[in-house]
Amino acid sequence: MECLLTKGKQRIKGEVRVNGAKNAAVAILPASLLTEGAVRIDNLPKITDIGRLVEILKALGAKVTFSEGRCIYIDSSDVHTFSPPPSLVNTFRASYYLMGVLLGRFGKVEIPMPGGCDLGPRPIDQHIKGFTALGAQVELEQGLVKIKAKKLRGAHIYLDVVSVGATINIMLAAVKAEGKTVIENAAKEPEIVDVANFLNAMGAHVVGAGTDVIKIQGVSELGQAEHTVIPDRIEAGTFMIAAAATRGEALVTDIIPKHLDPVIAKLREVGVQLEVGPDWVKVNGNSELCPVDVKTFPYPGFPTDLQAPMMVLLTQAPGISFLTENVFEGRFRHVDELKKMGARIKLGGRTAIIEGGHELISAPLRAMDLRGGAAFIIAGLISHGETIITGVEHIDRGYEQIEERFQQLGVSVERRIISKVFPGK
Repeated sequence: MECLLTKGKQRIKGEVRVNGAKNAAVAILPASLLTEGAVRIDNLPKITDIGRLVEILKALGAKVTFSEGRCIYIDSSDVHTFSPPPSLVNTFRASYYLMGVLLGRFGKVEIPMPGGCDLGPRPIDQHIKGFTALGAQVELEQGLVKIKAKKLRGAHIYLDVVSVGATINIMLAAVKAEGKTVIENAAKEPEIVDVANFLNAMGAHVVGAGTDVIKIQGVSELGQAEHTVIPDRIEAGTFMIAAAATRGEALVTDIIPKHLDPVIAKLREVGVQLEVGPDWVKVNGNSELCPVDVKTFPYPGFPTDLQAPMMVLLTQAPGISFLTENVFEGRFRHVDELKKMGARIKLGGRTAIIEGGHELISAPLRAMDLRGGAAFIIAGLISHGETIITGVEHIDRGYEQIEERFQQLGVSVERRIISKVFPGK
């Protein structure tokens, strides 16, 4: 099996360029199926989720070609099926965007329930509510979601909970519905704005993305488009937190600092020194850290995707910190692994109580989700000794060649093939 080996007591020092946003790209690629014309998408991250989506697009009949760099061309004129291969769909959660896309293009879709990281209950009831409001009938049969509509019609939809996935999925279905759709209590994430910009580039009429009310005037057809994916704020935040935790220095470039406002604010509260430029952030972690309270919320709150890396940082802040997870119920699976390293963390419902200021000791760790895996790399860099991390396939879903990116920052993170790490496993 593959693993990552990190050496402890290292300080990050260097510059790293941020890649395209995973959470935007995994919706933009399926959205390309809404047009029978060709689209060009640039700044795609080279991660496994993107690779799986490309396989799905090809299986559906799309012609996909790559040019130099991070550019992809997609011609969907020959797409003929509304049922993607279950073996591909089952591997990651963002495959659910194919529901809205294929429903919008064909008026029907049959798709397995999505896979992905196990972060506790993440129902798709708000997605289904939106599709139903647009005039679709939804059935669940032997693990398949079957959705069909004689004609999609615009509707007024109020989401019971703020959901990025549901907001985007309803947008994808509504752009070709007859009439006007209004989504209230919509999520505001920058990735939603990016998807809306791509749809509009193809000829859709979407306004209000980035606010809690999105209005979509349906169109009969979409055309060719070019689009560049926004920078990944979660990847940027990961490297910023890593620099702070290792008491190092990092220049994180090709970003949109506004998207990182909640992360920048919280790092400054912890005591980290930051300098912010027009498209970069410089982190100087050589300062005393302070305990803080962190609460995750939908954007513009502190992102749940950085909760695990932030927890590692807080283990180094002397005193008691509180970290409350308000987005996903099951997002504390990394805690038991960190406790193996000597982290003093207690859980009380949705809140982790962290007694910081104590040295971490290396231990074999198993990544069970994407962001927890990234946090383990940071923990390995600040611990005493060498840390072996398995479950690398989770990390590869959202971080491109993560070991090479950290090597650019002057620290030792190596990918290796091993036979066994955990006794008796």
